[in-house]
Amino acid sequence: MDGLMLDTEPLYQAAWQRAAEALGHALDDEFYLTLIGTPTKDALKKVGAYFGPTFPLQRFTKLGSDQWYRQVEEHGIDTKPGLLPLLDQLEAAAVPRAVATSSSAKQAAETLEASDLAARFAHIVTSDQVARGKPAPDLYLEAARRLGLPPAACIALEDSDAGVQSASTAGMTVLMVPDLKTPSPQAESQAYKILPSLHQAAPLIADLLAR
Repeated sequence: MDGLMLDTEPLYQAAWQRAAEALGHALDDEFYLTLIGTPTKDALKKVGAYFGPTFPLQRFTKLGSDQWYRQVEEHGIDTKPGLLPLLDQLEAAAVPRAVATSSSAKQAAETLEASDLAARFAHIVTSDQVARGKPAPDLYLEAARRLGLPPAACIALEDSDAGVQSASTAGMTVLMVPDLKTPSPQAESQAYKILPSLHQAAPLIADLLAR
């Protein structure tokens, strides 16, 4: 969802950096990139460890959330280039679709509603609905189960290293469209293809489905 379908990662980054600044701390870009793709609760734990035991993590969480909602209200949520034509193509071909996101169910529902995408997916699988978040395979295994398909019959689209590892470990064919962070060597080895945008994903998916 975030970073692959929706251009939300810069919004999250700005919200968390402003929240940290309000508390007298600097959350630098390099550290933020280590948080991408991981469940929110795990990312918050990493923030707490990064700033130390005296850091007011609960206040940071509240400030970050307030900043996020303020930005969404002011600017909305943009879809990534190529997403809407790709969804049109998949719907026309009656390809079942699920979202597997590191966000919570509440976050995912609000984000997908704000971007008018909620109705375009049969299932939404979130990090609070499985035992382990990305990079473990649980989210993608659950998505395949809900779709009624073996993981090997599924194509996963991902933007983060953790997401690529999650889908690959689940046994899916993974197409990676990197967002803020350059793919790691591990992600490069696990992804079937690394693409510049979802525009390039559409013909590749059509070819994979035809096989």
